[in-house]
Amino acid sequence: MGGRTAAALGAGGLVLGLLVAGVTSASAADPLVSQGKAVTASSVEGSGFEAGKAVDGSTSTRWASAEGHDPEWLRVDLGSTYTISRVRLNWEAAYAKSYRVQTSPDGSAWTDVYSTGTGDGGIDDLTLSGSGRYVRVYGTARGTAYGYSLWELEVYGVSGGTTTPPTTTTTAPPPSGLGYPFGSRQQPYAAGVLRPSGSTSTLDAAVVDHYQRWKAAFVRHNCDSAWSQVLAADADHTYVAEAQGYGMVVVATMAGADPDAKKIFDGFVKWKIDHPSSIDPDLMAAEQGDDCRSTSGGDAATDGDMDVAYGLLLADRQWGSSGTYNYKQLAIKHINAIKRSEINPSTQLLRPGDWATSGDPRYYVTRSSDWMADHFRAFRKATGDSAWDTIRTAHQNLVKTMQQNYAPGTGLLPDFVEQTNATPRPPAGKVLEDVNDGKYWWNACRTPWRIGADAVTSGDATSLAAARKVNAWAKAKFGGNPDDIRVGYQLNGTQISSDVSEAYTAPFAVAATTDSGSQAWLDALWTKMVQTPFGGKDYFASSIQLQVMITVSGNHWVP
Repeated sequence: MGGRTAAALGAGGLVLGLLVAGVTSASAADPLVSQGKAVTASSVEGSGFEAGKAVDGSTSTRWASAEGHDPEWLRVDLGSTYTISRVRLNWEAAYAKSYRVQTSPDGSAWTDVYSTGTGDGGIDDLTLSGSGRYVRVYGTARGTAYGYSLWELEVYGVSGGTTTPPTTTTTAPPPSGLGYPFGSRQQPYAAGVLRPSGSTSTLDAAVVDHYQRWKAAFVRHNCDSAWSQVLAADADHTYVAEAQGYGMVVVATMAGADPDAKKIFDGFVKWKIDHPSSIDPDLMAAEQGDDCRSTSGGDAATDGDMDVAYGLLLADRQWGSSGTYNYKQLAIKHINAIKRSEINPSTQLLRPGDWATSGDPRYYVTRSSDWMADHFRAFRKATGDSAWDTIRTAHQNLVKTMQQNYAPGTGLLPDFVEQTNATPRPPAGKVLEDVNDGKYWWNACRTPWRIGADAVTSGDATSLAAARKVNAWAKAKFGGNPDDIRVGYQLNGTQISSDVSEAYTAPFAVAATTDSGSQAWLDALWTKMVQTPFGGKDYFASSIQLQVMITVSGNHWVP
Protein backbone atom coordinates (compact mmCIF):
# COMPACT_ATOMS: atom_id res chain seq x y z
CA MET A 1 0.00 0.00 0.00
CA GLY A 2 0.99 3.58 -0.64
CA GLY A 3 3.98 5.46 -1.95
CA ARG A 4 3.33 4.81 -5.61
CA THR A 5 3.25 7.34 -8.44
CA ALA A 6 1.16 7.72 -11.55
CA ALA A 7 4.29 7.21 -13.60
CA ALA A 8 4.92 3.88 -11.94
CA LEU A 9 1.36 2.78 -12.59
CA GLY A 10 1.64 3.81 -16.21
CA ALA A 11 4.83 1.84 -16.65
CA GLY A 12 2.96 -1.18 -15.34
CA GLY A 13 0.50 -0.94 -18.19
CA LEU A 14 -2.56 0.35 -16.30
CA VAL A 15 -4.71 1.69 -19.12
CA LEU A 16 -7.02 3.66 -16.85
CA GLY A 17 -4.12 5.27 -15.07
CA LEU A 18 -3.32 7.81 -17.75
CA LEU A 19 -6.08 9.92 -19.22
CA VAL A 20 -6.21 13.20 -21.10
CA ALA A 21 -3.20 15.03 -19.76
CA GLY A 22 -0.87 12.06 -19.34
CA VAL A 23 2.11 11.94 -17.03
CA THR A 24 5.01 14.37 -16.87
CA SER A 25 7.85 15.03 -14.49
CA ALA A 26 6.88 17.30 -11.62
CA SER A 27 8.98 20.26 -10.72
CA ALA A 28 10.45 19.76 -7.30
CA ALA A 29 9.96 23.46 -6.67
CA ASP A 30 6.20 23.48 -7.23
CA PRO A 31 4.57 24.59 -3.95
CA LEU A 32 1.56 23.19 -2.09
CA VAL A 33 -1.40 25.33 -3.22
CA SER A 34 -4.44 23.60 -1.70
CA GLN A 35 -3.91 23.94 2.05
CA GLY A 36 -6.59 26.02 3.72
CA LYS A 37 -8.52 26.60 0.49
CA ALA A 38 -12.31 26.32 0.15
CA VAL A 39 -13.46 22.71 -0.13
CA THR A 40 -16.82 21.13 -0.94
CA ALA A 41 -17.82 17.49 -0.66
CA SER A 42 -20.71 15.47 -2.02
CA SER A 43 -21.51 14.33 1.52
CA VAL A 44 -20.12 14.22 5.05
CA GLU A 45 -20.37 11.25 7.41
CA GLY A 46 -21.06 13.52 10.37
CA SER A 47 -19.76 16.28 12.61
CA GLY A 48 -15.97 16.27 12.78
CA PHE A 49 -15.48 14.84 9.30
CA GLU A 50 -16.12 18.00 7.26
CA ALA A 51 -14.52 18.59 3.85
CA GLY A 52 -12.15 21.23 5.22
CA LYS A 53 -10.43 18.63 7.39
CA ALA A 54 -8.77 17.25 4.24
CA VAL A 55 -6.85 20.46 3.53
CA ASP A 56 -6.07 21.69 7.04
CA GLY A 57 -2.49 20.40 7.00
CA SER A 58 -3.12 17.90 9.80
CA THR A 59 -2.86 14.13 9.36
CA SER A 60 -4.92 13.59 12.51
CA THR A 61 -8.13 15.07 11.03
CA ARG A 62 -9.96 13.80 8.00
CA TRP A 63 -12.89 14.14 5.63
CA ALA A 64 -15.25 11.18 5.46
CA SER A 65 -18.20 10.75 3.11
CA ALA A 66 -21.53 9.13 3.90
CA GLU A 67 -21.13 5.40 4.28
CA GLY A 68 -22.17 2.81 1.72
CA HIS A 69 -22.75 5.13 -1.26
CA ASP A 70 -21.14 5.64 -4.66
CA PRO A 71 -20.15 7.98 -6.21
CA GLU A 72 -18.78 10.53 -3.76
CA TRP A 73 -16.35 13.41 -4.31
CA LEU A 74 -14.17 16.05 -2.69
CA ARG A 75 -13.48 19.34 -4.51
CA VAL A 76 -10.98 22.07 -3.69
CA ASP A 77 -11.20 25.60 -5.09
CA LEU A 78 -7.67 26.93 -5.55
CA GLY A 79 -9.01 30.46 -5.99
CA SER A 80 -7.48 31.00 -9.43
CA THR A 81 -6.06 28.94 -12.29
CA TYR A 82 -2.97 26.83 -11.55
CA THR A 83 -0.75 24.58 -13.63
CA ILE A 84 -0.88 21.40 -11.56
CA SER A 85 2.02 18.94 -11.42
CA ARG A 86 1.28 16.73 -8.43
CA VAL A 87 -1.63 15.52 -6.29
CA ARG A 88 -0.98 13.60 -3.09
CA LEU A 89 -3.81 11.60 -1.50
CA ASN A 90 -3.43 10.29 2.04
CA TRP A 91 -6.25 7.76 2.39
CA GLU A 92 -7.73 6.64 5.68
CA ALA A 93 -8.79 2.98 5.96
CA ALA A 94 -11.93 3.84 3.97
CA TYR A 95 -10.21 4.25 0.61
CA ALA A 96 -11.27 4.36 -3.05
CA LYS A 97 -10.77 1.31 -5.22
CA SER A 98 -11.78 3.27 -8.34
CA TYR A 99 -11.43 7.02 -8.55
CA ARG A 100 -10.48 9.89 -10.81
CA VAL A 101 -8.56 13.08 -10.24
CA GLN A 102 -10.15 15.86 -12.27
CA THR A 103 -9.56 19.53 -13.01
CA SER A 104 -12.00 22.23 -14.03
CA PRO A 105 -11.88 25.93 -14.94
CA ASP A 106 -15.37 26.61 -13.54
CA GLY A 107 -16.38 23.82 -11.18
CA SER A 108 -18.81 22.28 -13.65
CA ALA A 109 -17.05 20.77 -16.69
CA TRP A 110 -14.35 18.31 -15.60
CA THR A 111 -11.24 16.90 -17.27
CA ASP A 112 -9.79 13.61 -16.03
CA VAL A 113 -6.04 13.90 -15.38
CA TYR A 114 -5.73 10.58 -13.59
CA SER A 115 -7.91 7.48 -13.18
CA THR A 116 -7.50 4.05 -11.64
CA GLY A 117 -9.63 1.02 -10.96
CA THR A 118 -7.10 -0.75 -8.71
CA GLY A 119 -6.64 1.61 -5.80
CA ASP A 120 -5.50 -0.03 -2.54
CA GLY A 121 -5.39 2.87 -0.11
CA GLY A 122 -2.41 4.26 1.73
CA ILE A 123 -0.73 7.24 0.06
CA ASP A 124 -1.15 7.90 -3.65
CA ASP A 125 1.53 10.42 -4.68
CA LEU A 126 0.55 11.23 -8.26
CA THR A 127 2.76 13.03 -10.75
CA LEU A 128 0.50 14.41 -13.46
CA SER A 129 -0.17 17.36 -15.72
CA GLY A 130 -3.25 19.55 -15.72
CA SER A 131 -4.57 23.05 -15.32
CA GLY A 132 -7.58 24.59 -13.63
CA ARG A 133 -8.98 26.47 -10.70
CA TYR A 134 -10.75 23.41 -9.26
CA VAL A 135 -9.38 19.96 -8.48
CA ARG A 136 -11.71 17.09 -7.62
CA VAL A 137 -11.19 13.55 -6.37
CA TYR A 138 -14.18 11.61 -7.74
CA GLY A 139 -14.67 8.18 -6.17
CA THR A 140 -16.71 5.67 -8.16
CA ALA A 141 -16.12 2.43 -6.22
CA ARG A 142 -15.29 2.06 -2.52
CA GLY A 143 -12.56 -0.24 -1.35
CA THR A 144 -14.50 -1.08 1.84
CA ALA A 145 -18.12 -1.25 2.97
CA TYR A 146 -17.79 2.20 4.51
CA GLY A 147 -17.38 5.45 2.60
CA TYR A 148 -14.44 7.48 1.26
CA SER A 149 -12.06 9.16 3.67
CA LEU A 150 -8.94 11.29 3.21
CA TRP A 151 -6.57 12.46 5.90
CA GLU A 152 -5.18 14.99 3.44
CA LEU A 153 -5.64 16.10 -0.17
CA GLU A 154 -2.57 18.02 -1.36
CA VAL A 155 -2.38 19.80 -4.71
CA TYR A 156 0.96 21.16 -5.97
CA GLY A 157 1.46 23.59 -8.83
CA VAL A 158 2.18 27.13 -9.96
CA SER A 159 -0.17 30.02 -10.57
CA GLY A 160 -1.25 30.70 -14.14
CA GLY A 161 -1.40 28.49 -17.18
CA THR A 162 -4.08 27.80 -19.68
CA THR A 163 -6.89 25.40 -19.07
CA THR A 164 -7.26 22.62 -21.61
CA PRO A 165 -10.85 22.35 -22.87
CA PRO A 166 -12.46 19.42 -21.04
CA THR A 167 -12.81 16.19 -22.96
CA THR A 168 -14.40 14.08 -20.24
CA THR A 169 -17.27 15.31 -18.06
CA THR A 170 -19.26 13.67 -15.33
CA THR A 171 -22.09 16.19 -15.06
CA ALA A 172 -22.99 16.49 -18.76
CA PRO A 173 -23.65 20.26 -18.62
CA PRO A 174 -24.61 22.30 -21.69
CA PRO A 175 -21.70 23.79 -23.65
CA SER A 176 -21.66 26.96 -21.56
CA GLY A 177 -21.34 24.98 -18.32
CA LEU A 178 -23.04 25.95 -15.08
CA GLY A 179 -23.88 29.56 -14.46
CA TYR A 180 -23.86 29.32 -10.66
CA PRO A 181 -22.26 26.11 -9.36
CA PHE A 182 -23.07 25.49 -5.72
CA GLY A 183 -20.55 27.13 -3.43
CA SER A 184 -19.44 29.76 -5.96
CA ARG A 185 -21.24 32.65 -4.20
CA GLN A 186 -21.19 34.82 -7.30
CA GLN A 187 -23.89 37.12 -5.93
CA PRO A 188 -22.57 38.77 -2.74
CA TYR A 189 -25.07 39.47 0.02
CA ALA A 190 -25.81 42.95 1.30
CA ALA A 191 -23.16 44.63 3.43
CA GLY A 192 -23.17 43.53 7.06
CA VAL A 193 -25.09 40.28 6.58
CA LEU A 194 -23.84 37.56 8.93
CA ARG A 195 -22.96 33.96 8.22
CA PRO A 196 -22.54 31.17 10.76
CA SER A 197 -19.03 31.00 12.18
CA GLY A 198 -16.62 28.68 10.37
CA SER A 199 -15.08 28.34 6.94
CA THR A 200 -17.21 28.39 3.83
CA SER A 201 -16.05 24.86 3.06
CA THR A 202 -17.39 23.65 6.40
CA LEU A 203 -20.71 25.42 5.87
CA ASP A 204 -21.01 24.06 2.33
CA ALA A 205 -20.20 20.53 3.46
CA ALA A 206 -23.04 20.68 5.98
CA VAL A 207 -25.46 21.89 3.31
CA VAL A 208 -24.40 19.17 0.86
CA ASP A 209 -24.76 16.54 3.57
CA HIS A 210 -28.30 17.66 4.39
CA TYR A 211 -29.15 17.88 0.69
CA GLN A 212 -28.06 14.30 0.12
CA ARG A 213 -30.14 13.16 3.08
CA TRP A 214 -33.15 15.18 1.91
CA LYS A 215 -32.87 13.81 -1.63
CA ALA A 216 -32.64 10.24 -0.42
CA ALA A 217 -35.64 10.67 1.88
CA PHE A 218 -38.02 12.57 -0.37
CA VAL A 219 -37.11 12.71 -4.09
CA ARG A 220 -38.94 10.04 -6.07
CA HIS A 221 -39.53 8.98 -9.69
CA ASN A 222 -42.84 7.19 -9.21
CA CYS A 223 -45.44 6.14 -11.81
CA ASP A 224 -43.20 7.29 -14.68
CA SER A 225 -39.40 7.16 -14.51
CA ALA A 226 -39.24 10.44 -16.45
CA TRP A 227 -41.00 12.25 -13.61
CA SER A 228 -39.36 13.67 -10.49
CA GLN A 229 -41.46 14.32 -7.41
CA VAL A 230 -40.89 15.38 -3.83
CA LEU A 231 -42.79 12.97 -1.62
CA ALA A 232 -44.87 15.09 0.75
CA ALA A 233 -44.90 12.41 3.43
CA ASP A 234 -46.61 14.56 6.07
CA ALA A 235 -48.99 16.52 3.82
CA ASP A 236 -52.65 15.84 3.02
CA HIS A 237 -51.74 14.34 -0.35
CA THR A 238 -48.82 12.27 -1.61
CA TYR A 239 -47.62 15.07 -3.88
CA VAL A 240 -48.38 18.79 -3.45
CA ALA A 241 -47.36 21.81 -5.51
CA GLU A 242 -45.53 23.38 -2.58
CA ALA A 243 -43.22 20.34 -2.43
CA GLN A 244 -42.55 20.30 -6.16
CA GLY A 245 -41.69 24.00 -6.05
CA TYR A 246 -39.27 23.37 -3.20
CA GLY A 247 -37.70 20.57 -5.21
CA MET A 248 -37.15 22.70 -8.29
CA VAL A 249 -35.54 25.54 -6.36
CA VAL A 250 -33.34 23.25 -4.26
CA VAL A 251 -32.09 21.02 -7.08
CA ALA A 252 -31.30 23.93 -9.41
CA THR A 253 -29.37 25.62 -6.60
CA MET A 254 -27.39 22.47 -5.77
CA ALA A 255 -26.11 21.95 -9.33
CA GLY A 256 -22.36 21.58 -9.14
CA ALA A 257 -22.66 19.60 -5.91
CA ASP A 258 -25.00 17.03 -7.47
CA PRO A 259 -24.00 15.68 -10.91
CA ASP A 260 -27.58 14.45 -11.40
CA ALA A 261 -29.18 17.83 -10.73
CA LYS A 262 -30.22 18.62 -14.31
CA LYS A 263 -31.72 15.17 -14.87
CA ILE A 264 -33.72 15.43 -11.65
CA PHE A 265 -34.79 18.98 -12.46
CA ASP A 266 -36.02 17.99 -15.92
CA GLY A 267 -38.14 15.35 -14.21
CA PHE A 268 -39.76 18.09 -12.14
CA VAL A 269 -40.39 20.07 -15.32
CA LYS A 270 -42.09 17.12 -16.98
CA TRP A 271 -44.23 16.64 -13.88
CA LYS A 272 -45.28 20.30 -14.04
CA ILE A 273 -46.16 20.08 -17.74
CA ASP A 274 -48.07 16.82 -17.28
CA HIS A 275 -50.10 18.16 -14.32
CA PRO A 276 -51.62 21.49 -15.44
CA SER A 277 -54.18 23.34 -13.36
CA SER A 278 -57.76 22.70 -14.43
CA ILE A 279 -58.42 26.46 -14.24
CA ASP A 280 -55.29 28.02 -15.75
CA PRO A 281 -53.30 25.34 -17.61
CA ASP A 282 -50.14 27.47 -17.51
CA LEU A 283 -50.08 26.86 -13.75
CA MET A 284 -49.59 23.53 -11.97
CA ALA A 285 -52.27 21.41 -10.33
CA ALA A 286 -51.77 21.52 -6.58
CA GLU A 287 -52.43 17.97 -5.38
CA GLN A 288 -51.86 14.41 -6.59
CA GLY A 289 -52.49 11.02 -5.00
CA ASP A 290 -50.55 7.77 -4.89
CA ASP A 291 -51.54 7.11 -8.52
CA CYS A 292 -49.87 10.41 -9.56
CA ARG A 293 -53.19 11.75 -10.84
CA SER A 294 -54.36 15.23 -9.91
CA THR A 295 -57.14 15.36 -7.35
CA SER A 296 -59.27 17.82 -5.36
CA GLY A 297 -60.41 19.61 -8.50
CA GLY A 298 -56.97 19.94 -10.06
CA ASP A 299 -56.66 23.69 -9.42
CA ALA A 300 -53.49 25.57 -8.49
CA ALA A 301 -51.86 26.74 -5.25
CA THR A 302 -49.99 30.04 -5.26
CA ASP A 303 -47.08 28.99 -3.04
CA GLY A 304 -46.17 26.13 -5.36
CA ASP A 305 -46.52 28.26 -8.47
CA MET A 306 -44.24 30.97 -7.08
CA ASP A 307 -41.42 28.50 -6.50
CA VAL A 308 -42.00 26.63 -9.78
CA ALA A 309 -41.57 29.86 -11.76
CA TYR A 310 -38.55 30.86 -9.67
CA GLY A 311 -37.00 27.42 -10.07
CA LEU A 312 -37.35 27.62 -13.86
CA LEU A 313 -35.53 30.96 -13.82
CA LEU A 314 -32.75 29.44 -11.72
CA ALA A 315 -32.49 26.60 -14.24
CA ASP A 316 -32.22 29.00 -17.16
CA ARG A 317 -29.32 30.82 -15.50
CA GLN A 318 -27.77 27.56 -14.38
CA TRP A 319 -27.91 25.48 -17.57
CA GLY A 320 -29.31 27.70 -20.31
CA SER A 321 -32.55 27.02 -22.17
CA SER A 322 -31.34 25.21 -25.30
CA GLY A 323 -31.80 21.67 -23.98
CA THR A 324 -34.85 19.44 -23.70
CA TYR A 325 -36.88 22.23 -22.14
CA ASN A 326 -36.80 25.97 -22.73
CA TYR A 327 -36.73 26.92 -19.06
CA LYS A 328 -36.92 30.65 -19.71
CA GLN A 329 -39.97 30.36 -21.94
CA LEU A 330 -41.74 28.08 -19.47
CA ALA A 331 -40.87 30.45 -16.62
CA ILE A 332 -42.29 33.50 -18.34
CA LYS A 333 -45.51 31.63 -19.19
CA HIS A 334 -45.81 30.60 -15.56
CA ILE A 335 -45.05 34.10 -14.27
CA ASN A 336 -47.65 35.64 -16.56
CA ALA A 337 -50.18 33.05 -15.39
CA ILE A 338 -49.49 33.92 -11.74
CA LYS A 339 -50.17 37.56 -12.54
CA ARG A 340 -53.29 36.68 -14.54
CA SER A 341 -54.84 34.11 -12.19
CA GLU A 342 -53.31 34.47 -8.71
CA ILE A 343 -52.89 38.23 -8.24
CA ASN A 344 -55.89 40.26 -7.11
CA PRO A 345 -56.03 43.08 -9.71
CA SER A 346 -57.44 45.63 -7.28
CA THR A 347 -55.13 45.02 -4.29
CA GLN A 348 -52.08 43.72 -6.22
CA LEU A 349 -51.80 41.01 -3.56
CA LEU A 350 -51.48 37.28 -4.08
CA ARG A 351 -54.60 35.15 -3.72
CA PRO A 352 -54.33 31.60 -2.30
CA GLY A 353 -54.76 30.01 -5.73
CA ASP A 354 -56.33 30.37 -9.16
CA TRP A 355 -59.59 29.10 -7.67
CA ALA A 356 -60.03 32.21 -5.45
CA THR A 357 -61.94 34.19 -8.06
CA SER A 358 -64.18 37.21 -7.58
CA GLY A 359 -67.13 35.03 -6.58
CA ASP A 360 -65.21 33.24 -3.83
CA PRO A 361 -65.22 34.57 -0.23
CA ARG A 362 -61.40 34.22 -0.20
CA TYR A 363 -60.94 36.64 -3.10
CA TYR A 364 -59.63 39.26 -0.67
CA VAL A 365 -57.58 36.82 1.42
CA THR A 366 -53.81 36.41 1.09
CA ARG A 367 -51.37 33.93 2.68
CA SER A 368 -48.26 35.44 4.30
CA SER A 369 -45.91 32.58 3.39
CA ASP A 370 -46.52 33.34 -0.30
CA TRP A 371 -45.03 36.84 0.00
CA MET A 372 -41.64 36.20 -1.60
CA ALA A 373 -40.12 39.56 -2.46
CA ASP A 374 -36.97 38.08 -3.99
CA HIS A 375 -39.18 36.08 -6.38
CA PHE A 376 -41.02 39.25 -7.38
CA ARG A 377 -37.68 40.87 -8.20
CA ALA A 378 -36.70 37.90 -10.35
CA PHE A 379 -40.07 38.00 -12.16
CA ARG A 380 -39.59 41.69 -12.90
CA LYS A 381 -36.14 41.07 -14.34
CA ALA A 382 -37.24 38.10 -16.44
CA THR A 383 -40.34 39.68 -17.95
CA GLY A 384 -39.47 43.38 -17.96
CA ASP A 385 -42.96 43.96 -16.53
CA SER A 386 -42.91 46.84 -14.04
CA ALA A 387 -46.15 45.53 -12.51
CA TRP A 388 -43.99 43.20 -10.44
CA ASP A 389 -42.43 46.22 -8.71
CA THR A 390 -45.92 47.38 -7.76
CA ILE A 391 -46.83 43.87 -6.58
CA ARG A 392 -43.66 43.59 -4.49
CA THR A 393 -44.25 46.98 -2.86
CA ALA A 394 -47.86 46.07 -2.03
CA HIS A 395 -46.71 42.98 -0.16
CA GLN A 396 -43.91 44.78 1.66
CA ASN A 397 -46.34 47.48 2.74
CA LEU A 398 -48.74 44.81 4.04
CA VAL A 399 -45.93 43.26 6.09
CA LYS A 400 -45.24 46.67 7.62
CA THR A 401 -48.92 47.28 8.33
CA MET A 402 -49.46 43.90 9.99
CA GLN A 403 -46.36 44.25 12.15
CA GLN A 404 -47.26 47.78 13.26
CA ASN A 405 -50.96 47.18 13.91
CA TYR A 406 -51.09 43.59 15.17
CA ALA A 407 -47.60 42.55 16.30
CA PRO A 408 -45.70 45.67 17.40
CA GLY A 409 -43.72 43.75 20.01
CA THR A 410 -42.94 40.61 18.00
CA GLY A 411 -43.09 41.32 14.26
CA LEU A 412 -44.89 37.99 13.82
CA LEU A 413 -47.28 37.59 10.91
CA PRO A 414 -50.51 35.57 10.78
CA ASP A 415 -51.00 32.64 8.39
CA PHE A 416 -53.62 34.61 6.46
CA VAL A 417 -54.79 38.19 6.13
CA GLU A 418 -58.40 38.95 5.21
CA GLN A 419 -60.29 42.04 4.07
CA THR A 420 -57.36 43.20 1.98
CA ASN A 421 -59.72 45.46 0.01
CA ALA A 422 -60.59 47.44 3.14
CA THR A 423 -58.75 47.25 6.46
CA PRO A 424 -56.48 44.19 6.35
CA ARG A 425 -56.62 42.05 9.50
CA PRO A 426 -55.80 38.57 10.79
CA PRO A 427 -58.91 36.38 10.68
CA ALA A 428 -60.50 35.66 14.06
CA GLY A 429 -60.89 31.98 13.21
CA LYS A 430 -60.77 29.67 10.22
CA VAL A 431 -60.67 31.39 6.87
CA LEU A 432 -59.12 28.58 4.83
CA GLU A 433 -57.30 25.90 6.85
CA ASP A 434 -58.02 25.92 10.60
CA VAL A 435 -58.89 27.96 13.67
CA ASN A 436 -55.33 29.31 13.91
CA ASP A 437 -55.41 30.99 10.49
CA GLY A 438 -54.98 34.36 12.20
CA LYS A 439 -51.92 33.30 14.21
CA TYR A 440 -48.24 32.51 13.64
CA TRP A 441 -48.92 28.94 12.61
CA TRP A 442 -47.89 26.37 9.97
CA ASN A 443 -47.87 28.83 7.06
CA ALA A 444 -46.49 31.94 8.72
CA CYS A 445 -43.64 30.02 10.35
CA ARG A 446 -41.85 30.41 7.00
CA THR A 447 -42.05 34.21 6.90
CA PRO A 448 -38.76 35.03 8.72
CA TRP A 449 -37.03 32.99 6.00
CA ARG A 450 -38.99 34.49 3.11
CA ILE A 451 -38.62 38.09 4.31
CA GLY A 452 -35.00 37.53 5.28
CA ALA A 453 -34.09 36.01 1.90
CA ASP A 454 -34.97 39.29 0.21
CA ALA A 455 -33.27 41.34 2.91
CA VAL A 456 -29.90 39.60 2.59
CA THR A 457 -29.85 39.48 -1.22
CA SER A 458 -31.25 42.93 -2.00
CA GLY A 459 -30.37 44.97 1.08
CA ASP A 460 -33.86 46.48 0.82
CA ALA A 461 -34.53 48.69 3.85
CA THR A 462 -38.14 47.57 4.25
CA SER A 463 -37.26 43.87 4.20
CA LEU A 464 -34.32 44.43 6.55
CA ALA A 465 -36.51 46.28 9.06
CA ALA A 466 -39.18 43.56 8.99
CA ALA A 467 -36.64 40.76 9.44
CA ARG A 468 -34.83 42.57 12.25
CA LYS A 469 -38.08 43.14 14.12
CA VAL A 470 -38.82 39.40 14.16
CA ASN A 471 -35.23 38.59 15.07
CA ALA A 472 -35.16 41.00 18.02
CA TRP A 473 -38.22 39.32 19.50
CA ALA A 474 -37.03 35.76 18.85
CA LYS A 475 -33.53 36.30 20.28
CA ALA A 476 -34.98 37.83 23.46
CA LYS A 477 -37.91 35.43 23.76
CA PHE A 478 -35.78 32.29 23.61
CA GLY A 479 -32.76 33.68 25.42
CA GLY A 480 -30.45 32.57 22.63
CA ASN A 481 -31.51 28.93 23.07
CA PRO A 482 -33.14 27.37 19.96
CA ASP A 483 -34.29 24.40 22.04
CA ASP A 484 -36.95 26.65 23.57
CA ILE A 485 -38.69 27.39 20.25
CA ARG A 486 -42.13 25.80 20.05
CA VAL A 487 -44.81 25.27 17.42
CA GLY A 488 -47.14 28.24 17.07
CA TYR A 489 -47.55 31.64 18.66
CA GLN A 490 -50.21 34.26 18.96
CA LEU A 491 -49.15 37.52 17.39
CA ASN A 492 -48.33 38.93 20.81
CA GLY A 493 -45.82 36.09 21.35
CA THR A 494 -47.91 33.82 23.56
CA GLN A 495 -47.06 30.17 22.97
CA ILE A 496 -49.80 27.97 21.48
CA SER A 497 -48.32 24.46 21.54
CA SER A 498 -45.58 22.55 23.36
CA ASP A 499 -44.55 20.71 20.17
CA VAL A 500 -41.24 21.40 18.40
CA SER A 501 -40.38 21.49 14.70
CA GLU A 502 -37.52 22.74 12.57
CA ALA A 503 -40.18 24.40 10.42
CA TYR A 504 -40.36 26.94 13.25
CA THR A 505 -36.75 26.88 14.47
CA ALA A 506 -34.83 27.15 11.18
CA PRO A 507 -36.45 30.27 9.61
CA PHE A 508 -35.34 32.46 12.53
CA ALA A 509 -31.75 31.85 11.36
CA VAL A 510 -32.33 33.86 8.17
CA ALA A 511 -33.72 36.78 10.18
CA ALA A 512 -30.70 36.53 12.51
CA THR A 513 -28.26 37.09 9.63
CA THR A 514 -29.62 40.63 9.21
CA ASP A 515 -28.52 41.82 12.67
CA SER A 516 -24.84 42.48 13.39
CA GLY A 517 -25.35 41.74 17.08
CA SER A 518 -26.79 38.27 16.56
CA GLN A 519 -23.70 36.18 15.73
CA ALA A 520 -24.02 33.95 18.79
CA TRP A 521 -27.75 33.50 18.21
CA LEU A 522 -27.15 32.64 14.55
CA ASP A 523 -24.42 30.15 15.49
CA ALA A 524 -26.74 28.47 17.97
CA LEU A 525 -29.46 28.14 15.33
CA TRP A 526 -26.97 26.78 12.79
CA THR A 527 -25.67 24.20 15.24
CA LYS A 528 -29.23 23.16 16.00
CA MET A 529 -29.90 22.63 12.29
CA VAL A 530 -26.69 20.72 11.65
CA GLN A 531 -27.46 18.39 14.55
CA THR A 532 -31.09 17.78 13.59
CA PRO A 533 -31.48 14.47 11.72
CA PHE A 534 -33.86 13.96 8.85
CA GLY A 535 -36.60 11.36 9.06
CA GLY A 536 -38.91 9.84 6.49
CA LYS A 537 -42.02 11.69 7.65
CA ASP A 538 -40.87 15.27 8.12
CA TYR A 539 -40.85 16.48 4.52
CA PHE A 540 -42.14 19.96 5.42
CA ALA A 541 -39.66 20.73 8.20
CA SER A 542 -36.73 19.08 6.38
CA SER A 543 -37.39 21.02 3.17
CA ILE A 544 -37.62 24.32 5.00
CA GLN A 545 -34.48 23.65 7.05
CA LEU A 546 -32.47 22.72 3.94
CA GLN A 547 -33.47 25.93 2.15
CA VAL A 548 -32.66 27.98 5.23
CA MET A 549 -29.22 26.35 5.39
CA ILE A 550 -28.64 27.23 1.73
CA THR A 551 -29.55 30.85 2.43
CA VAL A 552 -27.64 31.44 5.67
CA SER A 553 -24.52 29.75 4.29
CA GLY A 554 -24.41 32.41 1.55
CA ASN A 555 -25.58 30.19 -1.32
CA HIS A 556 -28.92 31.79 -2.15
CA TRP A 557 -28.96 33.78 -5.38
CA VAL A 558 -31.63 35.61 -7.36
CA PRO A 559 -31.79 34.94 -11.12
